[in-house]
Amino acid sequence: MSKFTYYTAVGHFRRRTNGRGQSYPVIIINQKEYYVDIQEMTLWTVLNWRLLEFSQIRAEYDKLDLECSVSARRTLEDCLGRLCTRGLVASGSGDTSFDALYDLLGGLYVVPLSEGIPLRLAAFLKLTVMKSVPISKAWELFRHDRRSEQEARIMALSRQALLSTAELIKCTEVEAKDVSTDEKLMDALYADDDTTSDNIADMMLTAKSREPVTMAIANLYLRRQIIFERV
Repeated sequence: MSKFTYYTAVGHFRRRTNGRGQSYPVIIINQKEYYVDIQEMTLWTVLNWRLLEFSQIRAEYDKLDLECSVSARRTLEDCLGRLCTRGLVASGSGDTSFDALYDLLGGLYVVPLSEGIPLRLAAFLKLTVMKSVPISKAWELFRHDRRSEQEARIMALSRQALLSTAELIKCTEVEAKDVSTDEKLMDALYADDDTTSDNIADMMLTAKSREPVTMAIANLYLRRQIIFERV
């Protein structure tokens, strides 16, 4: 049995308005909108920009539940399972905390938040409105971010193409810096006879760059510089 399991949110939040002027939340993943109820939105919010075990999820959820008076239609376990089934939440398990982290992030795609003004604005509003973070503090989170060399490389590559954590590891392994075209991307990732889009996460299990790249991506996510997507 795995000793560690981590969860995180996938996609980004938007608020839509219907014909009667009523607003409702949606989660957008790969340009597709997913409708969520209040309980699902609360749990997704708990996991957004966090990497949590279930006990931590329960503590944060209970805290937010008290603040928002969420009407629970199902148990926390059932709600979390539903979000995982729908792909709005990802999970990863392993015998060590890092193995669980890589299992969680390996197949998720990295989207730099700084490249999308609407995403950035939504993130800013989420911090200030939904989480009551002072505006001055929220602004500092987005204004100043000192990145390591590894983090800067990840951001530079992710701005050129939609890449998963495993693919970013492979780019680091082959020292790829330009993946701006399909031809360059395929040459960097899949030039050998063994690696495919289906097995690249497994292929990178023994890569020297697996830990530093995975940790850099986790740090960027926790500092609200990126979000995760699925394709």
